Amino acid sequence: MSLAERVGQLFMVNATASALDTSAVTAVTRYHIGSLYLAGQTSLSVHQTAAITAALQQQVGSGPSLFISADQEGGEVQRFTGPGFSAMPTALVQGTMAPATLRAQATEWGNQLAAAGVNLDLAPVLDTVPSAAAAGRNPPIGGFEREFGYDPATVTAHGVAVVQGLAAAGVATSVKHFPGLGRVAANTDTSSGVVDSVTTRHDPYLAPFAAASNAGTPFVMMSTAVYGRIDPDNPAAFSPTIVQGMLRGDLGFHGVIVSDDLGNARQVASVSVPDRALRFLGAGGDLVLTLDNGQTAAMVGAVLARAQADPRFRAQVDASALRVLLAKQHLGLLR
Repeated sequence: MSLAERVGQLFMVNATASALDTSAVTAVTRYHIGSLYLAGQTSLSVHQTAAITAALQQQVGSGPSLFISADQEGGEVQRFTGPGFSAMPTALVQGTMAPATLRAQATEWGNQLAAAGVNLDLAPVLDTVPSAAAAGRNPPIGGFEREFGYDPATVTAHGVAVVQGLAAAGVATSVKHFPGLGRVAANTDTSSGVVDSVTTRHDPYLAPFAAASNAGTPFVMMSTAVYGRIDPDNPAAFSPTIVQGMLRGDLGFHGVIVSDDLGNARQVASVSVPDRALRFLGAGGDLVLTLDNGQTAAMVGAVLARAQADPRFRAQVDASALRVLLAKQHLGLLR
């Protein structure tokens, strides 16, 4: 692969879930983008969705197939609700099921995604909210009942069940949002200055992420909150201490590290668009997620230019591209 093609594997950009998105087609054909995120809730059927994802896959020609992802968690965070897709309960309800039951249910949900051409679910959420009372003060997770429960053991058992269930259906998972958004008081998508002042480097609330890593989740998504007791100077996605020291080092995760949205999120709005990609990859991340396709050219251009000028950064690009390609190989996406 050319350097430009390898750089393209390090990006996931937006694609409308309900129609063939011309901006996504341009991203794939012009910038070699290797992963897409299906955005927006849709009531299209499994078969209608499959027609869209197949048309997107055709854009890559002879190159590696695309990771096509979505947020299919349950409750209000369920992107596909049309014929052929089950109505999924919230994670909080899922957390009341026996793990074996949930694992079987997740395989059924995964089979539906696979039939629709979605091969990566940006789920499950492994953030632990401390209590039912705390959930009311936690907009990103508790506010939508995205937590499996109020203790790490419950979150671990049910999160791993979902990882295993989706894997049985041939759907990759991206657990999120490392190192946890269950104790913040604002949503990084819609607020800036979001800080977790509780979580420590060896916090008990990291247990679900460690278990999911051990269970083989191929992706982990990084939070963009700042963790004051770990690295007060950088959002987690831009922190070598959190990305490399904790996720790669402490937890021993060897898969693909994907960012939370670096496009529209208010938490990173003060950082220039090119620097968002450069700082994430420089911190040790692998896959940049931006939900603003107008940023693709600037981000890709900056990463390509840095890789051409800096041998050490180019080595990081190569290592990250290899991790993405190995994840694709595992799902049979290399031709």
